Amino acid sequence: MKSLFKVTLLATTMAIALNATQVMAAEATAPAAAATAPATAPAAAAPAATDKTKFKSDDEQAAYALGASLGRYMDNSLKEQEKLGIKLDKDQLIAGVQDAFANKSKLSDQEIEQTLQTFEGRVKASAQAKMEQDAKANADKGDKFRADFAKEKGVKKTESGLLYQVEKPGAGAAPKDSDTVVVNYKGTLTDGTEFDNSYTRGEPLSFRLDGVIPGWTEGLKHIKKGGKIKLVIPPALAYGKTGVPGIPANSTLVFDVELLDVKAAPKADPKAAEKPAEAEAAPKAN
Repeated sequence: MKSLFKVTLLATTMAIALNATQVMAAEATAPAAAATAPATAPAAAAPAATDKTKFKSDDEQAAYALGASLGRYMDNSLKEQEKLGIKLDKDQLIAGVQDAFANKSKLSDQEIEQTLQTFEGRVKASAQAKMEQDAKANADKGDKFRADFAKEKGVKKTESGLLYQVEKPGAGAAPKDSDTVVVNYKGTLTDGTEFDNSYTRGEPLSFRLDGVIPGWTEGLKHIKKGGKIKLVIPPALAYGKTGVPGIPANSTLVFDVELLDVKAAPKADPKAAEKPAEAEAAPKAN
């Protein structure tokens, strides 16, 4: 049981280290659907032919492949840990593996468990500190970006803090919360990093206006069908202090949106509302 615990704890610790810099957040409703893969994906490269002379058998080759895979994983883990300020000695890591195979470990099972538990705590603490540091940096960058954007010609700011710049007003009625809108858009971070783009996917997105982040719900009401608008959305109207995959915590988001269509919600049938409910049948006496 102790051996299983050691392997599980090590795997958990390495996984934490490898993913420590990623945002840990629950799923949230995106302003647009997550980017999908292109319809035509590039063909995967054919696997290189294996030089069978390097190995005496398939089992020997499989054992080597397993070791190589483990080595790459651990090497990536060490690199990620260095980003958190934790630098482990690669030679000692290899020595630990070799000693374990030779059944000559310098640490008892209990010492291994305690050491890995302590290490896991260090990794978590370092990851949390880095996320907080990154979140603060993102907030500062966003504040500056919004302040600069607010000075541009035609930019308006709402009471909520949303900034928008109408490129083309469109025609007809502005969309309401209950309407379904059809849009093409591009979404970027303040440094220009693109995280979503309906144009590259080759199809617009359709959604109910009150089913997305507040910045979109509010912002699209400033144009009409056929209109175009740039939205600069502060974190409080987007994904806030948690963020989502591809969008770090406290990110200010920039969207270029084209409102292609507005579809009103179907009206309820008044006759259906007036129809009385059918009386329940009375139980029959035996």
